[in-house]
Amino acid sequence: MVSESTFLRFVRASAWYDLIVTLPFATPWTFALLHQGLSLLAHALGIGSLPAFEPAHLLMANLMGSVVCVWSVLRIRQPSVALGRYDAVARSLFAAWQAYALAWGATLLVVPFLVAEIGFGLLQSVPVGRVPERTGTQAAGLECLSDQALD
Repeated sequence: MVSESTFLRFVRASAWYDLIVTLPFATPWTFALLHQGLSLLAHALGIGSLPAFEPAHLLMANLMGSVVCVWSVLRIRQPSVALGRYDAVARSLFAAWQAYALAWGATLLVVPFLVAEIGFGLLQSVPVGRVPERTGTQAAGLECLSDQALD
């Protein structure tokens, strides 16, 4: 169990990670640079290269990048336990599709992203402990008790 403030730090950290990683997907021009860089990295690591992207593939990458960037900014600006829980569900879906792609021969460059999805998903799934709020009656009762102790 973690405190709510610690949990909100997990939510913000995962949002910053998402923003940094997906920002290059958001436009055709930044995605072209990312695709070229990842292809070079895959070739240097000896794990092949990325396939060429057709306009429909590029559209899907840009849509995903745009939506994830907006979702990231929301979680950075207004983190909450609820948004963290929704993000954990989204990460389980992303991880499932990444694992599926790997099983069908996707480049091993997907593995670090899969690990991040699983890690942030688990962090945003942990139980959150809340400090009980004192109501006016409870607070007044405590004050009465402390006054009696002084008598």
